[in-house]
Amino acid sequence: MSPGGAVAHEAAKAQDQGWAWMVLLAAVLLQGLTLGFPSCIGVFFTDLQHDFQASNSETSWFPSIMVAVLHGGGPLCSILVKRFGCRFAVMLGGLLSGVGMVSSSFCKSISQLYLTAGFITGLGSCFSFQAGVTVLGYYFVRWRTLANAIASTGVSLGFTLWPLLSQYLLDEMGWRNTFLIFGGILLNCCVCGAIMRPVQLTSGSPLQSPEPAEEPGRRAEGAQLSNGTSPHPELQQQTSRTACFQLLQKYLAFDIFCQNKGYQIYTIGVTWMMMGFALPHVYLVPYAIQNGVEERRAALLISVIGFINIFIRPLTGLLSGHRVFTGRRIYLFSLAVLLCGLSNFICVISAEFSVLIIYCVILSIAMSGVGALTFQVLMDVVEMDRFSSALGLFTVLESITLLIGPPLTGLLVDITSDFHYVFYNSSFFLISAALFMGLSFCALEKKNKLEEASKVPLDTSRYQYKEVPTEVQSESQSPPAVVYITSV
Repeated sequence: MSPGGAVAHEAAKAQDQGWAWMVLLAAVLLQGLTLGFPSCIGVFFTDLQHDFQASNSETSWFPSIMVAVLHGGGPLCSILVKRFGCRFAVMLGGLLSGVGMVSSSFCKSISQLYLTAGFITGLGSCFSFQAGVTVLGYYFVRWRTLANAIASTGVSLGFTLWPLLSQYLLDEMGWRNTFLIFGGILLNCCVCGAIMRPVQLTSGSPLQSPEPAEEPGRRAEGAQLSNGTSPHPELQQQTSRTACFQLLQKYLAFDIFCQNKGYQIYTIGVTWMMMGFALPHVYLVPYAIQNGVEERRAALLISVIGFINIFIRPLTGLLSGHRVFTGRRIYLFSLAVLLCGLSNFICVISAEFSVLIIYCVILSIAMSGVGALTFQVLMDVVEMDRFSSALGLFTVLESITLLIGPPLTGLLVDITSDFHYVFYNSSFFLISAALFMGLSFCALEKKNKLEEASKVPLDTSRYQYKEVPTEVQSESQSPPAVVYITSV
């Protein structure tokens, strides 16, 4: 057996068995601690407003910054993972998250909370979550799809448990002590990171992905330094520009956005959708409390959404994988977004607890479809060898709208003193995004069919929406160095 084959064989022995399942358990816990955590912020909304004398818009910046950084820090996390490894990134993220929440308990103003709980905790959660997903690619090859599906249930568990725990601790000891306890809980991400030890070969060296080929400019510069001469300033500047461009091309694929019409439509649609997608999570609890619902029952509403997600999301993923939906997943996704938008009108009709429960059930079913299909549709419209970089631009753009959506809606609520505008706004963005994506892809398909029928010799591969094979890699192949994934 060749040395390369021996390395691949030893790597395969370390995967899909034994310690890999402990790593999967740690990944489930990580997703519950990180992605599930923002779901509980609405429980503290009223208390933070009262203590800091802040408006709805000012208070909503805190969860918006946290969620935006959690989603938009993917490229930075990828660089960190590539340089120091997944275990380091997860443990650093856990430390940042814990420090952020402990510091939040001592904040004297809402603006300080933006930095501590918003930016620091959000960035820590991003590192822990995305590095935790990446490490699954090293530990699982044959069962990678199953491992990712199981790991995603941690998000639903977090959605279920965090609001209930938050309301209990808030009633018992106030929000400051609760944030202090949350800091200790989030430090458990470090424990999860410690479990994620590098995959070891027989020789004792950690499994590494092949290093990318050196850039021509870097080689030329190295040759000059080895000869004892300094690179010419113009050459050095050109090399720096080339390196910067290649870095942006690797993690933020603007070329795909300009050339691939399917990716362009989908990215714009999801970015627009995110303006309204997070609004119910932020404002549902304060809306219910304002309309006379007891605080404990109001917190239960978010838990209902998370509990139903535990069961519906995997079923939605299995259903969408059926061959009937091959080439049609974008329409299934658009339908789920449309249902999310229409469900918001239930809250406008009535704020009774029983009606809000019905709303949460319908919203959770629709959210399960959105969550299960978001990245699968992205894989359908982008070639897998560019998926990581396409995902980088995708998450950065959606993080911008996740950041500005809740504060802008909060400003509207402050002006009108009417929480109904939360659900009107959410419905507008969701319904318009669903119609835009569905109709645009329909028009794109018709255009491609007309071009094929007229036998025009055009290269339509750049613009055609089609299924891209996403077969599991053989055991002789190494997993991708970095794949950062977010969840909605």
